[in-house]
Amino acid sequence: MERKSAGDFPQELLDLFDRYVHGDIGRRDFLEGAKKFAVGGLTATGIWESLRPNYAWAQQVAKDDSRIKTENLAVPSPQGNGSISGYLVRPAKGGKLPGVLVVHENRGLNPYIQDVARRLGAQNFVAFAPDGLTSVGGYPGDDEKGGQLFGKVDRAKMTEDFLAAARWLKARSDCTGKVGVVGFCFGGGIANTLAVRMGADLAAAVPFYGSQAAAADAAKIKAPLLLQYASLDKRINDGWPAYEEALKANRVTYTAHMYEGANHGFHNDTTPRYDEAAAKLAWQRTLDFFNQHLRG
Repeated sequence: MERKSAGDFPQELLDLFDRYVHGDIGRRDFLEGAKKFAVGGLTATGIWESLRPNYAWAQQVAKDDSRIKTENLAVPSPQGNGSISGYLVRPAKGGKLPGVLVVHENRGLNPYIQDVARRLGAQNFVAFAPDGLTSVGGYPGDDEKGGQLFGKVDRAKMTEDFLAAARWLKARSDCTGKVGVVGFCFGGGIANTLAVRMGADLAAAVPFYGSQAAAADAAKIKAPLLLQYASLDKRINDGWPAYEEALKANRVTYTAHMYEGANHGFHNDTTPRYDEAAAKLAWQRTLDFFNQHLRG
């Protein structure tokens, strides 16, 4: 399939797709709304197909890259769903290194998120990407089905699963005990939540376009935050002013970046919403932030 970018689609259509992805409308309603953009032989279904992830584009670090070792394993989560499975990536050279928890979008542990974990492993972090869909059979290999399964998992228990995974990573013998979290979309919200829940046990958090923690909980945040937002992402950005006010009031260390002209999901290189310039800049800032706060 020919790769398209956000500029190939009207913003109204991208916003409609965003509502579909986040469960505000169903597929049928999206297709109905997309009909007005189906011109020149293009169908609404064709538009839907062109906006969906193409995981052939996802791999920046190969699964068999000689710099890393990968492993699938399960982590106990007694306060959550019993256990949570995930994808562990370590540098091949070994030694004690900082850990980074990688938290997926609202589709489960898909190939894009696995690749993000490999990118971190190649940068000398111990990365663990848990699958919040573990209790319903795990990521099904398809984002559409993953989204449906996601709605069936108890959200509070899933949060406990990610908390258990972060604590497990921190306690590993090959981890220095310094752990950060990076999350995207739903995972960005989890990154904010873990900053609240873990307090000083978390060394750094990088939420990409994630829902903000409650202002009343900001005082519990001890980790420095790097907050990455897309300027066209009104749904998420509406919550930022109150959150920023709370972070300032509680003297939380934070840096926020707003990427102009970027859509929600701009870091995900498998969809047309991917913005290469914004994604590369945001990722370099993420690596610099983790190197600053997790090493030494």
